[in-house]
Amino acid sequence: MIFDKVKKFMVELDSAGSDTPLVFHSGDTVTGKVLLELVAEAKVESVKLHVGGYAKAHWTESRSAGSSTAYTQNYSDEVEYMNLRESLLHTDNGTLTVLPAGRHEFPFSFQLPETLVTSFEGKHGSVRYWVKAKLHRPWCTVKKVKKEFTVIEPIDINTPDLLAPQAGSKEKIAHAWYCNLGQVSVTAKIDRKGYTPGEVIPIFAEIDNGTTRAVVPKAAIIQSQAFIARGTMKQKKSVVATLAGDAVPAGKRETWHGRALKIPPLGPSILQCRIIRVEYALKVYVEIPGSSNLVLELPLVIGTIPLHPFGSRTSSVGSQYSVNLEWLRMTVPEQPEPPPDYSSVVSEEEAEHNLSPPISPHSSMDCILEGPFYAYIQEFRNRPPPLYSEIDPNPPTADIRPRCMTC
Repeated sequence: MIFDKVKKFMVELDSAGSDTPLVFHSGDTVTGKVLLELVAEAKVESVKLHVGGYAKAHWTESRSAGSSTAYTQNYSDEVEYMNLRESLLHTDNGTLTVLPAGRHEFPFSFQLPETLVTSFEGKHGSVRYWVKAKLHRPWCTVKKVKKEFTVIEPIDINTPDLLAPQAGSKEKIAHAWYCNLGQVSVTAKIDRKGYTPGEVIPIFAEIDNGTTRAVVPKAAIIQSQAFIARGTMKQKKSVVATLAGDAVPAGKRETWHGRALKIPPLGPSILQCRIIRVEYALKVYVEIPGSSNLVLELPLVIGTIPLHPFGSRTSSVGSQYSVNLEWLRMTVPEQPEPPPDYSSVVSEEEAEHNLSPPISPHSSMDCILEGPFYAYIQEFRNRPPPLYSEIDPNPPTADIRPRCMTC
């Protein structure tokens, strides 16, 4: 049978090495070949190539139209980023090509567009890129093969917008049933907006507990996936990393001098797709027993190009040290405990603010350094003064007459 003549039919993409994943960027040239191996001579009409890249969003919602009737509403949308077609082997005037038994290779090459969206797989949508090959033969079904590849859209965090510090402040009156527990406030700041996976975020915060109960300050990184179709948005939020502080007694104040929160392996932010968006935020929140949480949100962008050690701007020492994280692997566990549910982090009264935190009176050098991230390391550019001594290290010689102090 003709089907038995095809031993192998596959698509191979060239990569930098055998251990290198098939990851490309916008504007890259992708090369590869379609491999056809026959066990006997076969007639072939054509070998065609199709390169595609699409963002798709889809979900269904059940709606009730009465006590006994219900219907399902479908939401879907699609954005095309690539759609290339090419014939690697074709015949003229309907004639067939006879290929002998053995291995046959059909090379191909194409260039990716200058603007693409990072590959993504979500609950209600995806961004996928692939190469398909089709083998057409007379009196046979079309044989198809597909090879997917990953596209990473570069996000350079060394831009003024992503290097800008992020700060905010929030306060609330805590209530338990009908009792007024008092006011609690939180002020937080991070040194920049853009980070890359594996970096550590030093969090500077001040929690003022004016309530009659002990509260617990915490921090978390939130991932938000938004899917848009037919003017409707479906959103999914999850906690990807957490940090817990010590309990703050009633009437006391707690200060974080650069508490370290490590970013786990995460996909970069997706901000330029019309139907799919992936965004991140740092939430500093205070758990109040018997009342809803006080939540402060600071925006984050997860990029792909890390911070330059000696960038154009005068960055903080924390930013300089966040590039090399080899020394942090022994202090930050690689497999932390599972993060809490999103509902336990976000309160109903959550709102965004963009206020600058007050200057802490404890910002001198004698403050306590918390965590493995030393944000208060100072760089001494001048030599220190000599040590004081009661004994003169250079005493005068005997042949020099002492100076009279009364003359």
